[in-house]
Amino acid sequence: MKKRERLEIIYDILVLINKNHNQMKPTPLLRKSNLSSSQFEKYILELIEKDFIEICAVDSKKYYSLTKKGFEYINKYRIILKIIEDFDL
Repeated sequence: MKKRERLEIIYDILVLINKNHNQMKPTPLLRKSNLSSSQFEKYILELIEKDFIEICAVDSKKYYSLTKKGFEYINKYRIILKIIEDFDL
């Protein structure tokens, strides 16, 4: 099994949030991201710091949701994947 690269992990986390109606609780996101808790925390903090995701509270429950920058990352990453596929790289 191939080890995921940093940019792929970021993409995977953002896509998970997006597929969950742009609202995902921390624990399910941790489980589905397939990372250790320490790795997960590191990525989440970086994504918040770089304004890819934000923390939202709904009925006193914490959720992560994408910012405009997070959506842009997903779209641009998909373009890169398409280029890689088109050129069989």
